[in-house]
This record gives sequence, structure tokens and C-alpha cells, in this order.
Amino acid sequence: MRIKRKKEIQHRRITVGDIGISYLIREARTDKQEGRADKAEAHGKSRKYPVPVIFLHGFPFNKNMWISQLEELHPDFTGIAVDIRGHGNSTMGHGFFSVDLFARDLLEFMRKMNIAEAIVCGVSMGGYIALRAHELAPERFRALILSDTNSLSDDNEGKVKRFETIQSVLKHGNRSFALTFSQKVFSGQSLENNRHAVQLIKSSIRRNNIRTICATLLALASRTETTGHLKNITVPTLLVWGAEDVVTPKSQADILLENIPGARFVEFPGCGHLPSLEDSAGFNRELNAFLEIIA
Repeated sequence: MRIKRKKEIQHRRITVGDIGISYLIREARTDKQEGRADKAEAHGKSRKYPVPVIFLHGFPFNKNMWISQLEELHPDFTGIAVDIRGHGNSTMGHGFFSVDLFARDLLEFMRKMNIAEAIVCGVSMGGYIALRAHELAPERFRALILSDTNSLSDDNEGKVKRFETIQSVLKHGNRSFALTFSQKVFSGQSLENNRHAVQLIKSSIRRNNIRTICATLLALASRTETTGHLKNITVPTLLVWGAEDVVTPKSQADILLENIPGARFVEFPGCGHLPSLEDSAGFNRELNAFLEIIA
């Protein structure tokens, strides 16, 4: 009997444009896939993988929030979690941030990695990036998984709130911001019972410098709306939401559900803005079931 080799999560880095992007990768690990790869290598061909799943974190987190998803990802799929420009271990480059730039970074990352198309999973800011990247290059997408995000741009009230947050971060620092922001993104149940996830998010926020936090807040405040593009999304789309999300309310999920043809919606009770962390087991089940459907 052939023993299946377990693929571990690896930490890698690649230069993309003016920045170095740090990413985690867990390669596909089925016997069938390894057999195809072995044959390809025996014939001197480069190794090929199924369409990968690329995970995009929210603001102001990093790729480590997706470790559970990489560990439990359907074995037929390669999973890649990237640090967005300036976050985690990715560099800032020239220092000008916009969601449009983040989206172009994603597409260039895919080009450098020889990824013709991908399944992109984004939460919150990661969803903004995924939607803008799809608007720029829809042919590069096999499917979308959007968690607690929206297609709207900030209204004036939203912009003012971000500007006030910038002033608060400049005055009180990122540690204070980490404490207050983590209280918003988790449900009360998660704050009480999922201390590991809460500490992970606090630590992720603190690892970002003040310049990154402020530059990203400006990028989020100035992002363009993608609602008009939703009707053009013809790839399979899964919408995942926390029932107790106060950052991105259900009314914003409804816009996506009503405008993306054939979109499927799953809501997680007891979760706030980050169901992939708050109920990782449930999230992973839905993720892998979706991958089974579209494979």
C-alpha cells in the first residue's frame, strides 16, 4: 500500500513589482495528484496543481488568520494565504495604498506564480480586493468566496469614521487600536469562549506599524464601488456571513446575494465579522463542500 505523503504548510516569499509578498502555501496532497506530479517530473515537465484557493485577509490582519483553512483544505486543492502589501511580512513598497493597487498586486502575484486562474476567498478588505480584481480581470477567476464584505464604497459618515480612527491611532498607537478593534470584530460569545482567535487578531493588529494602519484606512475610505459589476460575476460564488456581524450588517450581504447570479449564502449563528476564526470547523465544512461542487 502506498503511504500518502502529508503536505505541510510552508512559508515562502516572492518579489512582485515594488514589494516582497510573504505567503503560506499548502500544496494539494492526494495520491492521485501526487501520481500526476510524479509522472510529469519523470518526463521533465514542471509540476502542475489544480486551480488553487487564494486566501485574502481582512484589515488589519495577516495571512495567519487562514492557517486553519489551509490545514483542513480539501486535499485536491492547493491553498495559498498571502500577506497584503504592508501587512504581516509583506513590504510596503512606495507607501501609497489603494484597494485598486491591492487588487493589481493580487493579479501580478498570480502571474508571477504562473496561476492562470484561481478560486479567491476574501474576508472584509480581502473581499473588496477580490471584487475589484474580478472587475479588472474576470477571466482569472474560477470561483469566489466572499466573507463579511460588501461592494459599497464608504459614504461620508464612513469616511469620517476612518479619518477619526487614523487620528486615534496616531495619538494612542496600535496597541490601543488592537484592543478596541478586536472587540468589534468578534461576537460576545467568541470574545468569551474563543480566546485563541481573539489573541491571534490582537497580535496580528499589533504587528502592523502605524504607517500601514493609517495608509490602509485611507485606502478603504477611498475605494471605488463595485456594485454595478456584481451582475457580471458568472463564476460560482459562496457568501459566508456571521449572524452577529456589526461591522458588515446583513443588509450588505443582501446586495451581493441579490446581484450576483446564482450566489449561495451561508450564515453562521453566534459569529461576528470573522466566522473563519470564530467557527473554523463550520467554515471549513462549507468551504470544502463548495469546492466539491465546483471541482
